[in-house]
Amino acid sequence: MASDKVRGMNTQNNPPRSVLITGCSSGIGRCVAEGLKARGYRVFASARKVEDVEALREAGFDDALQLDVRDSDSIQTAVRTVLDACDGRLYALFNNGAYGQPGAVEDLTRAVLREQFETNLFGWHELTCAVLPAMRAAGEGRIIQDSSVLGFIGLPLRGAYNSSKYALEGLSDTLRVELHGSGIHVSLIQPGPILSRFRANAMRKFHDNIDVAKSPFRATYEGMLARLNKVGPAAPGTLPPEAVLAKVIDALESANPKPRYPVTWPTWMFVVLKRVLTTRALDRFVRKISKDENQ
Repeated sequence: MASDKVRGMNTQNNPPRSVLITGCSSGIGRCVAEGLKARGYRVFASARKVEDVEALREAGFDDALQLDVRDSDSIQTAVRTVLDACDGRLYALFNNGAYGQPGAVEDLTRAVLREQFETNLFGWHELTCAVLPAMRAAGEGRIIQDSSVLGFIGLPLRGAYNSSKYALEGLSDTLRVELHGSGIHVSLIQPGPILSRFRANAMRKFHDNIDVAKSPFRATYEGMLARLNKVGPAAPGTLPPEAVLAKVIDALESANPKPRYPVTWPTWMFVVLKRVLTTRALDRFVRKISKDENQ
């Protein structure tokens, strides 16, 4: 169990540790914000839309603020606001706000792929770099990245999201090595299926950006849409967002946080399979489960 020295509320009347979280309108971000607030942290819960920020404030997040990771001005304004509010001592950043763009790789335009990276990688990178000087000055800090099982396993029709998360993992691995000895730790959370609005948001992006009628994957898409539109229980292995919260707490409070935190059993399954199978054997397994999934 973590000691009181690294929990949100420090001892000896010190102020609570401050954490900035992106994407707090729902799902993982909202759950983690609520969980850390209850644990004694000062939570700067951010959201892209003004109405979501207002909802957060109504829910008791006095430090809720607007932050759109696609907009550099929004990022820099939010960081100044947070650092001013906590006297420059921001303990942690949880990069979470993201979305998944479904579609076969050859159906992704350059603009669509760029938009995926602007939200899932470039914005997170800029935000991380903006808070690092304050953490360096304090001699401590935690950068926690919400990655995915798709950050190390490539599944069909998820190429945009796959590539953004693969890139996030590579960037985070490099940052972790570069920050060694600074007192700042970098951890990747690797959820699999989690109960959230992620699927519904992805479907909106699919309909906005993929021309099904002109695609060689038309039949595959039709099977995928039939599956996703079917009302029924969650996919096997799906967990509530509290499972991610538990990993974030460990990444915040462990004296030596792990570089990676797999969450669901599908993630653990692929961790093992990637170690024991050849690339061709893993490809065959991925093709098989993907075919079964979309029939």
